[in-house]
Amino acid sequence: MKALILNSGVGSRMGAITAAHPKCMTPITETDTILSRQLRLIKQSGIREVVITTGPSAGMLMSYCESLGFDLNYEFIHNPLFLQTNYIYSIYLARHEAEDDLLLMHGDLVFEAGLPGEMLSRNGSSMVISTALPLPEKDFKAVVADGLIKKVGIEYFEQAYAAQPLYKLTRRDWGIWLAKICEYCRRGERGCYAENALNEVSGQCGIYSFDVGMRLCREIDTTDDLKEVRELLKETEEG
Repeated sequence: MKALILNSGVGSRMGAITAAHPKCMTPITETDTILSRQLRLIKQSGIREVVITTGPSAGMLMSYCESLGFDLNYEFIHNPLFLQTNYIYSIYLARHEAEDDLLLMHGDLVFEAGLPGEMLSRNGSSMVISTALPLPEKDFKAVVADGLIKKVGIEYFEQAYAAQPLYKLTRRDWGIWLAKICEYCRRGERGCYAENALNEVSGQCGIYSFDVGMRLCREIDTTDDLKEVRELLKETEEG
């Protein structure tokens, strides 16, 4: 089992914060950044192999990971076309380092302690959804039928739930998805979501919905998101 963390984006909606460092290095508590928290919780789940894609400030990100002192083995995959491509292309570049069972996540995702371990303890593949949260207008939603993920995208509203890009994938299911990702990238479709490829092969996979309800699992896209996540983490720690 490996973890694949997608950190090739520019994070332009974070303003001056991401002018100084990659978004994943943004502090969210007094002791953690987005990335340090992810890596700590990944380690607690039992994973030791971590693949991280990089974009701007790749050297800074690599040095930061090593400075944390976690007992983890890193592979860094740089996407030199980070300004022209989406993370589907970063996954394509990392394909040879990520062919095992996989915990896949976006690099700006903050989640409750214990979630990775719970996902890994379940049989089969899964993706985080919430049946308790309202459907977001512009963020990921997942169409679910019989407990299985059928479609993922921002455009779905019927039979859909709020979804987050945190996946536990068996080697079989990931292999099917990855093959379609490679097909997309080789024909030049590098600016779309990786989930566009998933939607074409979801019927061949068995990715179950993992309902987290009101538990913390959300991306930080804007400074408002950052403020809200910091408050949620503070409440959790005080509780």
